[in-house]
Amino acid sequence: MITSKHIHVWTLIAVGIVTCLMCIFLFKHEVLGIVPVTHVSEYAEKLFDQNTVSTIDIQMDPEEWQNMLDNALQEEYVKCDVVINGETIYNVGIRPKGNTSLTQVANDPNTDRVSFKFEFDHYVKGQTYYGLDKLVVNNMYADATYMKEYLSYDLMDYMGIKTPLYAFTSITVNGDPWGLYLALEALEESFAIRNYGADYGKLYKPETMNMGGGGKMPNEGDRPEMPQGDKGGQIPMQNGAEGEGGKIPMPSEAEGESGQMPTPGNEGSQVPMPSGEESQISMPSEEDRQMVGNKPPEMPSREFQREDFKDKGQGMPMDRDSGGSNLVYTDDNLESYETVFESAVFKTSDEDKGRVVTALKKLSLGEELETYINVPEVLKYFAANTILVNLDSYLSNMQHNYYLYEEKGQLSMLPWDYNLSFGTFQGGSSTAVINFPIDTPVSGVSLEERPIIGKLLEVSEYKEAYHNDLESAIASYFESGLYEKRIDQLDALIGDYVREDATAFYSYDEYKASLPVLKAFGRLRAQSIRGQLEGTIPSTTETQKNEQEKLIQADSINLSLLGSQNNRENFKR
Repeated sequence: MITSKHIHVWTLIAVGIVTCLMCIFLFKHEVLGIVPVTHVSEYAEKLFDQNTVSTIDIQMDPEEWQNMLDNALQEEYVKCDVVINGETIYNVGIRPKGNTSLTQVANDPNTDRVSFKFEFDHYVKGQTYYGLDKLVVNNMYADATYMKEYLSYDLMDYMGIKTPLYAFTSITVNGDPWGLYLALEALEESFAIRNYGADYGKLYKPETMNMGGGGKMPNEGDRPEMPQGDKGGQIPMQNGAEGEGGKIPMPSEAEGESGQMPTPGNEGSQVPMPSGEESQISMPSEEDRQMVGNKPPEMPSREFQREDFKDKGQGMPMDRDSGGSNLVYTDDNLESYETVFESAVFKTSDEDKGRVVTALKKLSLGEELETYINVPEVLKYFAANTILVNLDSYLSNMQHNYYLYEEKGQLSMLPWDYNLSFGTFQGGSSTAVINFPIDTPVSGVSLEERPIIGKLLEVSEYKEAYHNDLESAIASYFESGLYEKRIDQLDALIGDYVREDATAFYSYDEYKASLPVLKAFGRLRAQSIRGQLEGTIPSTTETQKNEQEKLIQADSINLSLLGSQNNRENFKR
């Protein structure tokens, strides 16, 4: 017989056992595939509070610091201590990072303002910053607004897309001012755990030219020739503005602006723009005509075709050697997709790689798409990229600056690198940028060459969902006034930091001049997308070529003021 006394004892033992198991459960959560909220929230709150500008002080021997900058293209880690908001993390790995931006800065004798990557666990195994293993800080290259990348992630986060955490940070080196940067959660283990749990899938970052992303930069001669104007630009330069640093370079009217979108005609006339919800054509407002007093430039009226690149070693030739970064299925050989698999963020097996190839094969056939593609996430991702006219991406002949995520055989895409969004890369004229076609959202390539969006848009149900994503985003983020309010909030937050930025690429005057243009982009882009959705504005490359008179004429908007790869030569040291 079991007495009440014995029952009490056994109850205590049982409680003890349960308590022990709960302790194991909490401390071994990663093994069990469960992530406590505190694991995520601590570094998010401490470093990525968007209402403040954090501080990061890089502490290291001055000679080692300069040696790292002098050899930036090597992208080799060196040891430093990092003080984040007054708290020191010792023995952290730091290295320069970037693609074109790193090459440009490293070869420029007037600046050392490179982007950086921190690995908290590089020298101390298991070390993190409140759960964050790796951190990226971007240098605002080619961004007079300081906001293009921030607003890109802000839009995507608003749309429910899985994005890295982001916030502004003021960097010093041994206590001396260095500059205002954008801090980003690296898309590595901490990101994966935060978004997918400890039992996360596989992650790849294809880089067609083997540039950045942790790899070595190619030699100068290894990089493909980009479409060139007189200044080698990816966006034709328009009437420049006077700032502290002088005039922004003027555009060339020669062939070679790399805009693959149609360039509307009638550029030299008075420039009408739509006004109101009816998308009727009217004269632009004074704010939308913000050109610091300059009249609209005369733009070349030629139409840019894919054939323009075939004889120049551009566009299609780049695709033929993509190594799978275009996500086009070729065969079942794993070696055919080396660009994808060599960029694996986590350790992968041939079985892991095989699941990716199988998914690409099914995609090429248009079979079982919802099994092999995370359709809702992919459609939202491309809707955001279309709104932002982000062409330094999968959407162009570059076919890079994205992460491919695979889990249980299903593929999705994750965002990365938006400093050249808002049409400031390969954008063509401002009119072409503003009217970037929503139903053929590619540049220099065909939809067939970009199957992860092309195949989905062939399905009427998915195309409707994509249109719904576009409509929802422009209605709630742009037409609601939220976008312009966000710009004003950010200006209030970072304006003084920009004014005092010790290594800025652009002057404070250029920063202030860019903000009305940034607002105008949002208004006009939303109007164009609204018109394309409603059928009053053509929505494909071909129909835009044939019906240019229906486009929003926006060449009075000087998008070069937003910053591009070529109009940063007057930065202050």
